[in-house]
Amino acid sequence: FIFGMKDVIAEIEGWYSVTSDTPDFWRRDQEPYPRHGGRFTGDPAYFKHIKKAARKLMDKFRLEPQDIDYFVSHQPNINFPTKVAKSLGFKEEQFMPSLKVAKFGNTYSGASPIGLAAVLDKAEPHQRILLVSYGSGAGSDAYLFVTTSQIKNQRQRFTVEYQAENPFIEYVDYATYRKLKRGLEA
Repeated sequence: FIFGMKDVIAEIEGWYSVTSDTPDFWRRDQEPYPRHGGRFTGDPAYFKHIKKAARKLMDKFRLEPQDIDYFVSHQPNINFPTKVAKSLGFKEEQFMPSLKVAKFGNTYSGASPIGLAAVLDKAEPHQRILLVSYGSGAGSDAYLFVTTSQIKNQRQRFTVEYQAENPFIEYVDYATYRKLKRGLEA
């Protein structure tokens, strides 16, 4: 994403951050892979932080879910963002356009920007978008965007949907990737 002052397609109307020390995902020194905290991953971590950040930002601007056109949240899987969106009062037409985890998998820190890009590909001028990110063990940042009249002029041809559904773009599984990588290393 490029943040700037020329040809702006969406302006940040406001933001709110929530942090806590909730160790739901970590990697200790000398361990090659991170671990999930199991029971800490859902309610005390993801749901608590995203709900609080979203509600506080909506309260700050005196907004209800029906005042927001699109809701985008972190997407570690399909169930978490669906559950949190519904618990906040959003309807499927508000959050489904952003859900790309089923196609791309958990892209971790890329999940929220991919969801936002998918929504910006469809949004009309002067629509509100609520984006809430989540970082394991850190917290959530909520941003309220309002699209501008420039959004249609700046829209890209290669949308997120195009990239997800294009039969000429191949996504390889991990086993194939390792075979290709080993071949390159030899």
